[in-house]
Amino acid sequence: MTFFLMLGILIKSLVIIVPVLIAVAFFTLLERKIMANIQRRRGPNVVGLFGVLQPFADGLKLLIKETIIPSKANKIIFLFAPILALFLSFLNYTVLPFSLFNVFADINLGVLYIFAISSLSVYAIIMSGWSSNSRYAFLGTLRSTAQMVSYEVSIGLIIINILIAANSLNLHNIVKAQTYIWYIIPLFPLFLLFYISALAETNRPPFDLPEAEAELVAGYFVEYSAMTFAQFFLGENINIIFMCSLMTIFFLGGWLPILNIYLFYLIPGVIWFILKVLIFLFTFVWVRVTFPRYRYDQLMRLGWKIFLPLSLAWIIFVSSILLSFNILV
Repeated sequence: MTFFLMLGILIKSLVIIVPVLIAVAFFTLLERKIMANIQRRRGPNVVGLFGVLQPFADGLKLLIKETIIPSKANKIIFLFAPILALFLSFLNYTVLPFSLFNVFADINLGVLYIFAISSLSVYAIIMSGWSSNSRYAFLGTLRSTAQMVSYEVSIGLIIINILIAANSLNLHNIVKAQTYIWYIIPLFPLFLLFYISALAETNRPPFDLPEAEAELVAGYFVEYSAMTFAQFFLGENINIIFMCSLMTIFFLGGWLPILNIYLFYLIPGVIWFILKVLIFLFTFVWVRVTFPRYRYDQLMRLGWKIFLPLSLAWIIFVSSILLSFNILV
């Protein structure tokens, strides 16, 4: 009985891990293609038809390369940090509902679980920068840690508004609460705050200060190569797709159709979910090629002096509205 239980868990895990890895591979291709078109140049077009096999060629190249460990690095922590980063990025998907029935673990405290896992991911970055014994890596670690902690605060306060409106910590219930109206319509300013905070949380341009090539070479993973670098790269892109999935659940009704029309319900919920996530992924790439990089003091000022007060004010405003109309239970 225990064997079949473990086998079932393994199969369910692979059903999540394999599609996520394939999604990351094609997201890197999509990003390079979109950037090439916006900048009027050719993207990957040699390996496979229209360059479709380019991500797999890049992965194979990183796999067969030699992993170089700096002589003064703490080897155990140095090698453990990218494994931890990749492992934690996968853990977030265990409570993510892709449709009404496609979820690994439907727990009532799903939002708290996501907060806990995302907070732990900071430790992987700290370990990588400290164990490298490099000034550039350590500076990148300090920047990235401060940035992630700063914007986790605003993200948490924004999500509190969603929890108050849905009256639940369960991601399924949050989606069901948007059956008649998506939260992006009444809470559009919060959506903008969440979107910008997601860019900063995932170290995406214009908030890629921890990886600023002109200042820090490559940030906290500057000393990493081959598969250790690939693990950080995968973890970062997995987190980007996860943040886009969270925005879909919190603001675009998850797997619910665009309009409450019977014919639209004939399309599987997973398809709607994927389409909405793709829209957010496109905008992430669009922002990357459009906006210049912020200075670090501007980034911190935006998080603590603008986003934090606005998020707190919106909690008071949303709570007052719901209490005034006897909606808040």
